[in-house]
Amino acid sequence: MLYSNKNSPLTLCNEVDILKNGKTKFEALLRDLNNAKNHIHLEYYIIKDDKIGSKVLDALCKKATQGLKVRLAYDDVGSDLSSKMKQKLNSSGVEHYPFMPVLFSSLTGKMNYRNHRKIAVIDGEIAYVGGINISDTYVNYDDNHVYWRDTHLRLVGEAVKSLQIDFFTTWEFVSNQKINIDERYFPEVTCKNEVAVQIAASGPDTDAPNIMEAMFMAITTAENYVYITTPYLVPNDQMITALQVAAKSGVDVRILIPKQSDSWVVKHATNSYLERLMDANIKVYRYTKGFVHAKTMVVDDIFSTVGTSNMDYRSFNINFEVNAFIYDAKTSKILKNYFLEDLECAEIVEPERWTNRPKIEKLKESYCRLWSPLI
Repeated sequence: MLYSNKNSPLTLCNEVDILKNGKTKFEALLRDLNNAKNHIHLEYYIIKDDKIGSKVLDALCKKATQGLKVRLAYDDVGSDLSSKMKQKLNSSGVEHYPFMPVLFSSLTGKMNYRNHRKIAVIDGEIAYVGGINISDTYVNYDDNHVYWRDTHLRLVGEAVKSLQIDFFTTWEFVSNQKINIDERYFPEVTCKNEVAVQIAASGPDTDAPNIMEAMFMAITTAENYVYITTPYLVPNDQMITALQVAAKSGVDVRILIPKQSDSWVVKHATNSYLERLMDANIKVYRYTKGFVHAKTMVVDDIFSTVGTSNMDYRSFNINFEVNAFIYDAKTSKILKNYFLEDLECAEIVEPERWTNRPKIEKLKESYCRLWSPLI
């Protein structure tokens, strides 16, 4: 185990399915929601009542009317639920609460301390965690929208307990209600697969930047390679040092970021770090097929992580995040192969050409970098 933390126990009996796009994630999630027998707990940064969101919300309503306990916590800045949908949730018996409500969410898109977690727990037996929110943006319905590349996990086994506890913590905060804990929320696990998984949460409700520290440990102990995918690369000094030392020690360090960002400021802030990273022999690639939103890292065919945390200041120090850390060769090799497949849809950043980019671009980058702690 790389990271020892009493609040992030290592669990040994788990089944891990990697869902590499919204289509596969929602097919699995809707199937599990419709098969739920006891309770459903959802905690999401973004949930919208668009095409895919309505399917999920309708499934919640259906199960609530059947007598299941259905709870939904959503971030008030990231989410967009109509009054009509909220009324439907109410009439169906779905309990739902916004996380830290704001008056004008459109004016507070970068407000601090947002709940960036994406968790689903069904019957205490199945859980989902990763980068895919509940919105049509993540599904690639047609060619009229930017292609979205993302990664999510479906977990069965002991690790579900940790995500259930994370949900309970959020629920007590948003609802001011304490859930009566009993065995239905933590059913006995029959060990069918022996994949080791550790759930780490970070945010104002934790006593340390757990996700950052676990990533730091993985990078600094790597022997062969470190492959990272992140949509937002605004690393702090600790992560930069870890990556530099690994690369200078002969480790193959590669980072995949989007070529086109959904934020002008983030794009230029990210660009301001690339030269420093490439000077340490770190290879940087920019995804060209669409927008890569996956938050993954795989190390040495033995360790990997998938979750909600970007490699930036906001994820490491401000927002509420959660990642699964997986100690398993098979899972690591699958994620490595997905990473290499994504590189086929990416361009490498050439260090010499990058150094000679226009001065106006460097000026933009310097300006945007000043805002790094806030973006």
